[in-house]
Amino acid sequence: MEFSTFGRHVALDAWGVDFDLLNDASLLEQHMRVAANKCGATVMSAQSKQFDPQGATVLLLLSESHISIHTYPERGFAALDCYTCGTEVDPAIAIQYMVDMLNPQQVFHKSMQRGQGPIKMVQPDLEHQTNRMVELA
Repeated sequence: MEFSTFGRHVALDAWGVDFDLLNDASLLEQHMRVAANKCGATVMSAQSKQFDPQGATVLLLLSESHISIHTYPERGFAALDCYTCGTEVDPAIAIQYMVDMLNPQQVFHKSMQRGQGPIKMVQPDLEHQTNRMVELA
């Protein structure tokens, strides 16, 4: 079985971010909706969780894929990622908006192309209960 798709994925670690920004799931969701809009994505739904005593996770399901943030305010840290399929929506625009809003002291990011060319799918060999992978034809 072979598949081919095109997508772009940006993952970013932000350090040195203000505690209050990272500890407000509602505010983060509002900004993530703006970020999605700026990059041309369509928001289908949102899930957010405010943790106690601190921290937040926000996930926007996009018709093109997703954008998420996981925060650790006590460390000034946020992990963001945005994955979009197709060529019309650029996840880097959404991530850049979030970086501008968070104003971190340091950022580390990875960008990758997803689905570049056909790939072969593999499936575990469950019959023998091993970790060996068997290639599908």
